[in-house]
Amino acid sequence: MRKRIRRTVATAGVLGLGLAAIAGCGGGESKEGDGKASITFWGWAPGYADAVKAFNAAHPDIEVTYQEVQPGAKGGYQKMLNAVKAGNAPCLAQVGYETLPSFAAQGALQNVAKYANDDKGDFQEAAWKSVTLGENVYAAPVDTGPMALFYNKELFDSLGLEPPTTWEEYRAAAKKIHASDPDRFISSPYLDYDYAGLAWQAGAPWFGIDGDAWEVSLASEANEKVAGYWQGLVDDGLISDAPMYDQSWYTGIGRGEIATVVGAVWQAGVIKGGAKDASGKWAVAPMPQWTEGGDEVGNAGGSSTAVLKDCESPEAAWEFAHWMSTDREVFGTLVEKASLFPAATSLLDLPALTSGDPYFGGQKIYEVFAEAAPRVNTDWTWGPVMTKTTADLNDGLGKAWAGKGTISDALGTAQDKTVTALEKQGMQVSSR
Repeated sequence: MRKRIRRTVATAGVLGLGLAAIAGCGGGESKEGDGKASITFWGWAPGYADAVKAFNAAHPDIEVTYQEVQPGAKGGYQKMLNAVKAGNAPCLAQVGYETLPSFAAQGALQNVAKYANDDKGDFQEAAWKSVTLGENVYAAPVDTGPMALFYNKELFDSLGLEPPTTWEEYRAAAKKIHASDPDRFISSPYLDYDYAGLAWQAGAPWFGIDGDAWEVSLASEANEKVAGYWQGLVDDGLISDAPMYDQSWYTGIGRGEIATVVGAVWQAGVIKGGAKDASGKWAVAPMPQWTEGGDEVGNAGGSSTAVLKDCESPEAAWEFAHWMSTDREVFGTLVEKASLFPAATSLLDLPALTSGDPYFGGQKIYEVFAEAAPRVNTDWTWGPVMTKTTADLNDGLGKAWAGKGTISDALGTAQDKTVTALEKQGMQVSSR
């Protein structure tokens, strides 16, 4: 087991927690002559343009202009940060929860707590925590990624297996599935945020804020427990070598060679779209637990509508961001077009979330996720250099899943390199 290294990074310089509502020159984000607030919103999710159109029709005092950009990891985030540096950024931008602290660390966000705090109760606790740092609120939660177990029910039934309720049962099922056919595996490798969801459920955070400091804990004892479990499955030859989202992965799902996917709600659309031949064979069950009778759930994914640094109409920006996340009709469209699962507690009974899905044998799969959502472990904070952290982690995880290292080593190396990256940015780092 790798010895735990606990290092902290002073928060004040990292996140700019002293950021107040900054009113600078911000890309035409202003009040028009007739008093109408004019704001621009950059995003990429299907359905966002429809939401903006509906908002403008119902809110004559605010005019929102939507501009589609590339998804964040494909260039959208860099475009946003470049615009902030140039002083011509939009008021609002779609930013994933995992990336929000990185934007804050670069001074790219505006604190809108004075407009947003009254709406805190509208959102699931874990989602709200994902858009706040200290006393600051930087965004409105949009969707979440509560996790569950997608499993090939036809295969499980043929082997007399029930969906596992604990990770111990999951291991037993893995052995029986592989024994039935050497080409069958319980799962495939998990990387970056998909793997993070597994740690999240286990109460094994990667980062935390301790007073005025950051704590980096990828190599903690709790994370070693998760790593050791999955390493055991790898060592026993129970994990497929098909990379997640690769064509071989979709093929394996379609043929019954990959029996489960431990994933977020949005994986339903991924599986349906990539393995159409398996329609009617799959089902969804609650996420296996570390202890019998437990109810902890991990989260993978989810995004927010963030208020960027120089927005001159932050109150109007928050009004739109909150509205898009809580309006029933508009969010119903987002469910249908983008498979988003609402962060707002009042939307969990949307009609689009209560109907049966033919792909999953007519099962009302969103009911599983609706029950899971309020059980998402709230003890999770994303770090300030997640692009660097996940790149280093994926390098190690890729080797570990292939038997050329261990998951524990991957976590330890990612932790060390994350701390080094923080030091290089001039952040105060201490060990204890």
